[in-house]
Amino acid sequence: MPVPASGTARLLAGGHGGPGALRPMVDTVLDALAHGAADRGGPLPSGGPAAVARRIRDAARPLIPDEGEGPDHALRTLVRALAYGAADPADPRCTAHLHCPPLAVATAADLAVSALNPSLDSWDQAPAACALEALTCRALAELVHPHGPAPDALVTTGGTESNHLALLFAREQARARDTARPHDTAHPHETAHPRDTARPHDTARPHETAHPRDTAHPHDTAPTHDTVPARETAHAPDAAPAARGAAPGVRGAGPRRMGGPGTLRVVCGGNAHHSIHRAAWLLGLPAPHTLPTPTGVLDPAALHTALDRLPDAPTLVVATAGTTDTGAIDPLPEIADVCDHHAATLHIDAAYGAPLLFSDTLHKRLHGLDRAHTVALDLHKLGWQPVAAGLLAVPDGAALAPLAHRADYLNADDDTEAGLPDLLGRSLRTSRRPDIFKIAVTLRALGRRGLGDLVDHVCAAAQHLADLIETRPGLQLYARPTLSTVLFRPTGAGPAAVAALRRRLLHHGAAVLGRATTPEGLWLKATVLNPHIQPGDLRGLLELVEGNTTP
Repeated sequence: MPVPASGTARLLAGGHGGPGALRPMVDTVLDALAHGAADRGGPLPSGGPAAVARRIRDAARPLIPDEGEGPDHALRTLVRALAYGAADPADPRCTAHLHCPPLAVATAADLAVSALNPSLDSWDQAPAACALEALTCRALAELVHPHGPAPDALVTTGGTESNHLALLFAREQARARDTARPHDTAHPHETAHPRDTARPHDTARPHETAHPRDTAHPHDTAPTHDTVPARETAHAPDAAPAARGAAPGVRGAGPRRMGGPGTLRVVCGGNAHHSIHRAAWLLGLPAPHTLPTPTGVLDPAALHTALDRLPDAPTLVVATAGTTDTGAIDPLPEIADVCDHHAATLHIDAAYGAPLLFSDTLHKRLHGLDRAHTVALDLHKLGWQPVAAGLLAVPDGAALAPLAHRADYLNADDDTEAGLPDLLGRSLRTSRRPDIFKIAVTLRALGRRGLGDLVDHVCAAAQHLADLIETRPGLQLYARPTLSTVLFRPTGAGPAAVAALRRRLLHHGAAVLGRATTPEGLWLKATVLNPHIQPGDLRGLLELVEGNTTP
């Protein structure tokens, strides 16, 4: 039997010796993080992409040496370089995106997961993690759907995957109903019981996609958050022309084929996340019918008119609770009423806004969320978790049946019948780390009210930032914030000036601000997610903007 390489036993993170091997390495990492942040001296490194790439090249070489240099040197060198070159969301001047500073307790919990390396594709790889995921998913789903018959949730990598799954479930529901009762006009809200629902392999393969010649690329129709955000879609120069036969005011499917009976139709607003369009493309669905949202939110009256004029078909309506560009929340109760009237299924993308449920005061802004058939939520935004920490919640776990899948080496029938949990139906992924663990630890450590206090603080800080902007003649506020996103710009500044100002701040490593386009033009975007941010930090951010504004 070959003898292990010298020192190998001291390199493993698990087992009895794992903690002893990890402890000095963790100390090295923490020391390198501190030195890298000191080297950086701000929210991100100065000099732009070329300077950062050059420093990383110097630190990383040789990338694959013939002989290793040992963990201490490798960690000290590369972690320090990584920290220096990071955009640090814990810095109050780093406010560009829905990119939160993770809680220390969540990060520490993630270390335990990395050390033990459970994989949630079979029970025998993750016994405890499997049980904890089931409990925590149900508890979070009950916050979203308190009156559901059997609330449940799937852990995802974020809103993009959650939205993809929501469309997949709606598509499979439409196909199964069409296969089982092709001439029946059942209410689209009905969710078939797992025993009554054909598995996706029996009706249509979820991975079947229209031929490239027949399928429009998602970028042909989907607004992206950097270029065509909320309130801009109706005016976007690259908006797709209405297809023949499309309802007035509805952006149509263009050249994409519409499919046959039972084909799902997706209807969303121009403020919807770009992943809705990409998911439709990946799933071989017609391009979503996209309603203009000139006020930043989906108008229930316009939705009602569009659904009235569109031909009968299984329909999924997508609403948004917290748009990426402005944080706007669609009128959820009214949209749910329209969906009920038209027998349409409702998905709410609450990846940004759902954590308002933790707040004793702000949860009221999500009235109507529980009426959705699927809800996307992310806790790596307003939940302060390391990426990834997304979920898709449903009021009844039976709705998850289309993900059922069999691979004999992971969930053989006789193992499942003997009581071993079947995990393949919990995700589209096979190998999957237990991202729920850091969430469970955070919930236990802070509690609902503790997280709610953090949500309240950042939303209040956004309001204060808006107050400060309104008192400064040299700055223009777009609108009062709904969540923690504030759009503003120098008074009278055109798009080119705003874009140049943002890039100048990035190049100097002074501040990280986002950008958003509306019918009124281009704006700087501050997304306040740092629960430690203080009024002085907000004033300093505005002073940087004013000091870098060219006449």
